Amino acid sequence: MPVASRWHRGGAPKHNLHFRNEVESRTTLQELLLYSIFLIILCILSFGMVNPHMYYLNEVMSSLFLDTSVPGDERTNFKSICSIPDFWKFMEGPLLEGLYWDSWYSNSQLYNSKNSSRIYSENILLGVPRVRQLKVRNNTCKVYSSLQFLMSDCYAKYTSENEDISDFGLKVHTEWKYSTPNSNSPWHWGFVGVYGNGGYIFTLSKSKSETKNKFIKLQQNNWITRGTRVIFIDFTLYNANVNLFCIIRLVAEFPATGGILTSWQFYSVKLLIYVSYYDYFIAFCEIIFLILFTLFLIQEGNKMKEFKFAYFKRIWNWLELLLLVLCFLTIFFNLFCKIQIFLLLEQLLKRTEEYSDFYLLAHWRIFYNNMLAIIVFFAWIKIFKFISFNNTMSQLSSTLSCCIKDIVGFAIMFFIILLAYAQLGFLVFGSQVDDFSTFQNSIFAQFRIILGDFNFAAIQQENRILGPIYFITFIFFIVFVLLNMFLAIINYTYSEVQDDYSLGRRPSFKLGEMIKKSYNNVLKKLKLKKPQEDEDNKSRKNKDLAEQARRKGFDENEIQSAEQMKKWKERLQKKYYSTEIQDDYQPVTQQEFRDLFLYAVELEKELHYISLKLNRVMRKVSALSY
Repeated sequence: MPVASRWHRGGAPKHNLHFRNEVESRTTLQELLLYSIFLIILCILSFGMVNPHMYYLNEVMSSLFLDTSVPGDERTNFKSICSIPDFWKFMEGPLLEGLYWDSWYSNSQLYNSKNSSRIYSENILLGVPRVRQLKVRNNTCKVYSSLQFLMSDCYAKYTSENEDISDFGLKVHTEWKYSTPNSNSPWHWGFVGVYGNGGYIFTLSKSKSETKNKFIKLQQNNWITRGTRVIFIDFTLYNANVNLFCIIRLVAEFPATGGILTSWQFYSVKLLIYVSYYDYFIAFCEIIFLILFTLFLIQEGNKMKEFKFAYFKRIWNWLELLLLVLCFLTIFFNLFCKIQIFLLLEQLLKRTEEYSDFYLLAHWRIFYNNMLAIIVFFAWIKIFKFISFNNTMSQLSSTLSCCIKDIVGFAIMFFIILLAYAQLGFLVFGSQVDDFSTFQNSIFAQFRIILGDFNFAAIQQENRILGPIYFITFIFFIVFVLLNMFLAIINYTYSEVQDDYSLGRRPSFKLGEMIKKSYNNVLKKLKLKKPQEDEDNKSRKNKDLAEQARRKGFDENEIQSAEQMKKWKERLQKKYYSTEIQDDYQPVTQQEFRDLFLYAVELEKELHYISLKLNRVMRKVSALSY
């Protein structure tokens, strides 16, 4: 039995190699086209959930409830509340006037206002607003023994362990009795604490006068006590003109230090999904997105089955897996949101005399939009996988892949110094300067200093010695030393990659060449381009490469050797083809390339010497045979 050749033992037949190369090229092009469709559908879905009307509705409502001043005091509004009397003035003034609109500007009745209130005559108030407070118990902290003769009461900050659940005041209605929390509603993350649900709750009336009397009665009976830590004002609006729900939450926190800290949340979301023809188009795109996700899932499964552990050696495969996981979570959460909206929305809309809690639905919808935004970000990052057809982008990707180890080492050193300065700033300036009030703020303050957005006068006023020293040394080490070191790493690597590219050292397989080849074939079939033009373009390209190499300082011998090596490489690629997984292209340095040329020259000399010896031996053998 004849011995099998090298190709029949471990590889494919020679006549099939070129065909397999063409098949892989076509598969890559198909993958690019399919991914382009996926990216377009993803962008349609993401931008279909957001429109400019959301911002305009939030802006109008914030202007009405946050910027409207208290009657008789133009400097006091919800943002500037700092005491309990100011809070009650806001409740009886801007809040009431903003919630109860019963006439047009000419005092004409445009609608029946018995069952609802229409803010700005366009936004209907769903149900009635709700006011809720959370309290802490007395003696939840200890007073130092030497100061107990001055004060005996002590109210700590809000925690679930310190929460007060006992009845107080008049003890006759829900505003004086503790209501158990709803486990479905999310907790609220405020400035000084994370607050649970439940508490002491009362809802406003449909009548403006009754609501005002309610506020007066609560104020007279001291509904806000020393143990009060937070008050929530929740209500929901619906604008049929733009089909948007606006869920509003005004928050007043009462920290243990005294005073009031105000915050707010305005969520404009689209809960009635399938109303217009465009909404049905979005539903059609969702079905296509689901089909494409299934195709990508099968494709990646086949790759993992074929390459096994080698599949996880490429960073692009990890990005593929991340996108698939995020897409799966988004599809699951989108279905969950649709089911919850279908089950809860109709019940909430029927509660015209009660508070309708749309906050949970809005929270889910906002979370879904955030997940979709993250997917869009990583989907655009994946475009870099297909940028090899551009010379500049190919050099950029090669530069980053070559210097990734140096960048990681630099990043470790950079963040060590950054965290050291953040702790220094927090400990020295944290009690006086807002930018350093917390350790997290101190970290972000460092980046603001790098970008030039920083208040130097504040730290100088806090500490006239350490303030300037801190600022000057930070600028010197971070801006002048470390950032320039980072740029030097990038520049040095980029110059090496450019040198390799100028000598023709490029990735062996480029999608751009395949696209260009297909484009030229189409032009030839349409008789819009002559075959001779390809040869002219190729020769012109070779001349440009040679000219770039001369500019880099290479002599003519090196350039000619590089051109000869390139021809040999192209000849071998046509003859042989490797089916193994290739790692990312790693360009060699200029010195390594020159060493390779010297080795090739020596090898050529040795081969020439061996050839001469063989010729002499053959002549002697021929002479003896005669």
